[in-house]
Amino acid sequence: MSVNADKMVRVFERPRSLTDAQFSYCPGCHHGLVTRIVAQTIDELGIQDRTVIVAPVGCAVTMYEWFRCDGIQAAHGRACAVATGIKRVNPNLIVFTYQGDGDLAAIGTAESIHAANRGENITVVFINNQIYGMTGGQMAPTTLVGQRTTSCPDGRNAQLAGYPIRFAEMIAQLDAPVYVTRQALYDQKRIMAASRAIKKAFQCQVEGKGYSLVEVLTNCPTNWRMSPAQSNSHLMDEVVRAFPLGDLVDRD
Repeated sequence: MSVNADKMVRVFERPRSLTDAQFSYCPGCHHGLVTRIVAQTIDELGIQDRTVIVAPVGCAVTMYEWFRCDGIQAAHGRACAVATGIKRVNPNLIVFTYQGDGDLAAIGTAESIHAANRGENITVVFINNQIYGMTGGQMAPTTLVGQRTTSCPDGRNAQLAGYPIRFAEMIAQLDAPVYVTRQALYDQKRIMAASRAIKKAFQCQVEGKGYSLVEVLTNCPTNWRMSPAQSNSHLMDEVVRAFPLGDLVDRD
C-alpha cells in the first residue's frame, strides 16, 4: 500500500481469480509467478466465469484448487486433447492448459503438436525448467547438454540422449498457430514481458483467432541444487543461450 494524504491506497493485491489456497510450489520457484500472471490476465480480460483450466501431471497438478474457475485434471500428457474436447463442445469457453516439459514435450508430444497443427482455439502455457521437478529431478526433453540430473548424474550426453528440444521452434514451423513466444522471469523487465505475452495469448483465444503457445523459461532451485538467486543467474546466463527469448510467430 502507499500513503496518499488522508488514506491508504492499495496498489497491489491478490488476483480475484485466485482462491485462498496456498501453492504447493517449492520456495523460489517461478511457477508461482506464472500462476499469478495467468490469474491476473483472467481478471484483466474479465473471463473468469467462462474460463476452464486443464491441469497437468506435474508441479501444478492441483492447479484447479488455486483458481476460482472451472477445472479438470487430464491424464499425463493429454491436456491438449482434453482442452480440444472442451473447446469444441462449448466454443464460448476460454480453455487453457498449463504444462511442464514432461507433460507437454515428452509423454504429451503427439497431443501437443497435433492440437497446434489443427489450430485449436486454445491457450497453452508451457513451463520449461529443463528438469522433472515433481518426480525427483530426472532428465527432461529440455535438459541442457552437460546438465546433471538424477537420471544423468554425469550430465546430459547428446550422443546418448540427444539435444534439448526447442518446442516453441517446433510449433512455429506449423501453419496454424497464431502466436508462439518464449519468455523468462529472471528480472522485472522479463516478468513484465511475460505478462504481456500471456495476456496476448489469451486475447487471441477470446477473439477466436486460434492456437497460442507461451513457453516460459523458469527455474527449479530444488532440483538444480541452487539457491533461488543462483538459479536466476543460471537461467539468465546459461539457459537463455540454449533457448532464445522472443516471439517466433505472431499472426495476430
